[in-house]
Amino acid sequence: MINFSFGPNIFLGFILGFGILLLYLLRFVKPEVARDEDLFFVTLGLLYSSILVVHGWRLDPILLFSQVLIIASVLGAGWENIRLRGLLVNLTKKKKEKK
Repeated sequence: MINFSFGPNIFLGFILGFGILLLYLLRFVKPEVARDEDLFFVTLGLLYSSILVVHGWRLDPILLFSQVLIIASVLGAGWENIRLRGLLVNLTKKKKEKK
């Protein structure tokens, strides 16, 4: 039986799922920035977000807050990682142009 009611867990799961899908779409938009291991993280993220959506109603407020902090830090670190990948690609392009 699935107890599905709209709450903060649904919102949190959808935010995480949207961020993870953006990581997957990066493969098509900027393939030079995408890595092969991103598919592994996309799979884990979609599994994690679906667990939050389906079973998140059981979370106590303090556990929900900890999930908010974890997801915010993961999305922030992922954003920084993608930015650094882009800078690294630009740096290698500039080095190749100088030669």
